[in-house]
Amino acid sequence: MKKVAIICAAGKQGKLLVNEAVSRGYEVTGFIRGSDKVENAKANTVVKDLFDLTREDLIGFDVVIDAFGAWTPETLPLHKTSLAHLCDILSGTKVRLLVVGGAGSLYVSPEHTVQVKDLESFPDVFKPLANNMGEALAELRKRFDVQWTYLSPAGDFVADGERTGEYLLGGEEYFVNEKGESRISYADYAIAMIDEIENANNIQKRFSVIGK
Repeated sequence: MKKVAIICAAGKQGKLLVNEAVSRGYEVTGFIRGSDKVENAKANTVVKDLFDLTREDLIGFDVVIDAFGAWTPETLPLHKTSLAHLCDILSGTKVRLLVVGGAGSLYVSPEHTVQVKDLESFPDVFKPLANNMGEALAELRKRFDVQWTYLSPAGDFVADGERTGEYLLGGEEYFVNEKGESRISYADYAIAMIDEIENANNIQKRFSVIGK
């Protein structure tokens, strides 16, 4: 049985990742801050801030899923520093680090020179978030000492969307389904993430997922 740690397990995506991993029979531990809670009774709970985590906290797991999210102007840089911290404490180990990523850094040019966030149609309100997450990914790509995987969602990432159980996988490029949509629910994203634990197809790679 694989042992899975989920960082920020009380967030909207974190909760669904916990539930999906538990449903597959994994031994799941949710790491949360003091004011939060892991709602799934079948998951273990550790109350400890991400930045206080040590190598000893995570070394016993097969997989660590980073579901950290920051949304305010003051906290956006934490996307980079939090991921760097997790990489540092997992450096040189066999523990896999799976990262809940963003769509803004997906490429829209064959040469991989233009990203979604560079388009004029990309909303200004989301650019600071996309830029910070993109910078975090750029730093992650330099970490050959960590068994990382980065999963970018669809452009329309729907927190309360339906769990259909179906999805389409892509690579580094932005893509759409047969309906011309780039959309996925948090629930279907969680399925794709846990499937990656089982398939291990994207070690030290970024890949992407959209709904059918």
